[in-house]
Amino acid sequence: MSTVTATNNVTSLHDYKVADISLADFGRREITLAEAEMPALMSLRKKYAAEKPLAHAKILGCIHMTVQTAVLIETLVELGAEVRWSSCNIFSTQDHAAACIAAAGIAVYAWKGQTEEEGEWCIEQTILKDGTPWDANMILDDGGDLTAMVHDKYPEMLASIHGITEETTTGVHRLLEMMEEGSLKVPAINVNDAVTKSKNDNKYGCRHSLNDGIKRGTDMLLSGKQALVVGYGDVGKGSAQSLRQEGMIVRISEIDPICAMQACMDGYEVVSPYTGGINTGNITDIDMRLLQDTDILVTCTGNAN
Repeated sequence: MSTVTATNNVTSLHDYKVADISLADFGRREITLAEAEMPALMSLRKKYAAEKPLAHAKILGCIHMTVQTAVLIETLVELGAEVRWSSCNIFSTQDHAAACIAAAGIAVYAWKGQTEEEGEWCIEQTILKDGTPWDANMILDDGGDLTAMVHDKYPEMLASIHGITEETTTGVHRLLEMMEEGSLKVPAINVNDAVTKSKNDNKYGCRHSLNDGIKRGTDMLLSGKQALVVGYGDVGKGSAQSLRQEGMIVRISEIDPICAMQACMDGYEVVSPYTGGINTGNITDIDMRLLQDTDILVTCTGNAN
């Protein structure tokens, strides 16, 4: 149970902390709608609910706390697992989804608009139960923050953890760095490079959602404006298509020559964000004229180069 005092109207009660528990009914309606769009998980529930193949699984989760993730969480629980959850992003939580999961008796620490410190606190609360490290045996991560915190602050837990799944490119890169330096202590599965993730969600999910998110957040007409997309991997490809179908003038910055060639062949102008096309590592080498002509800048890579 959390003993931290609630602030800013965020509810802290029992083993959860969410923005507003009264949103649970709305969350349930939205989750029911999401179930209709997730037939694979629903088929798994129907097929294996009686067998409980995840009995004795104790799962720490740190993935965007949305209605879609709620369907995943409830599937894990229905198949026998115990789950503790937080969001991997301080802005992505859908408060009604988090409230519904909390009302269902599942430990969740997430609300939209956290500070960085609150985000780290929420991740730590999934690790701790009644103030002590939980005897978890699996980690489901997105971005690597939960994995890093367990390794850095609670290494004693690693002996009982069978493995880690990592959902996103940035988290996979962190795992590879840990493996190279010898600090990764448990097996990890690279979910991001599954074809259904990298070639489906990364590309088509971004194509569907980017323009919608920008318009909801800014209420701005996009047609005719200048956009710079940094990175032309699967996420960049989908994002560029999303902006182009709004009528934006889209330019691409990409350091990988193959991806840059793909951007060119797809009809985009490929540009360098650096004066003369050379990155010396100095901020003074950034081509400020390019940024001055850009209305919307979209970063689609965790590569700082």
